[in-house]
Amino acid sequence: MSDPSRFPIASRWPAQHPDRIQLYSLNTPNGVKASIMLEETGLPYEPHLVDITRNESHTPEFLSLNPNGKIPAIIDPDGPRGEPLALFESGAILMYLADKTGKFISTDPAQRWHTIQWVFFQMASIGPMFGQVGFFNKFAGKEYADKRPLQRYVDESKRLLGVLNGRLDGRDWIMGDDYSIADIATVGWVNNLITFYEARELVGYDAFASVGRWLNRALERPAVQRGLKIPSRG
Repeated sequence: MSDPSRFPIASRWPAQHPDRIQLYSLNTPNGVKASIMLEETGLPYEPHLVDITRNESHTPEFLSLNPNGKIPAIIDPDGPRGEPLALFESGAILMYLADKTGKFISTDPAQRWHTIQWVFFQMASIGPMFGQVGFFNKFAGKEYADKRPLQRYVDESKRLLGVLNGRLDGRDWIMGDDYSIADIATVGWVNNLITFYEARELVGYDAFASVGRWLNRALERPAVQRGLKIPSRG
């Protein structure tokens, strides 16, 4: 196990517990994927608040870890072969932590790949589309006189909710009986859509009953409740 202090990011966010996984994040829908997973697995970790509203993810220190300037990112001092591993991209972090712990992903090869495809569905579709709804409904985009961009993303978000609703019909979790990284990847985005983004009525959320039951089930998990708040600006 190696001390993460040798990474440049540690000069701005020093580790108080260098033997733990270092999490650099904020409790956005992408950021909470990592914090929920860490809470669910029970891995010791130390969260560091990266305030994206102050452009902290584009500082030289953060960019040294993720040149794309996006949260979350981690350093695992006990990575493969005992060497430290720095990792960015929330989907990659979920898959890495699942493999590290043997939790929340099946050992059956077919089921494993089916789980990964639903993680990619969130990464490629739900995240980008729901995020655009948030921009055009709540943030600067709401001032645009032309409402066609908003409607485009609303319509696509409704379609994606329909896909997710169909998948969850008759299932407790995206993969059936087993809670997985597919659920962890998705829960923060669906929750954010109807809370922080204030788009519940806009996307007709209540018509997607299976999604609603799934979200309520996920929000009852103590690790999800904790992870949604880590790390927070307070």
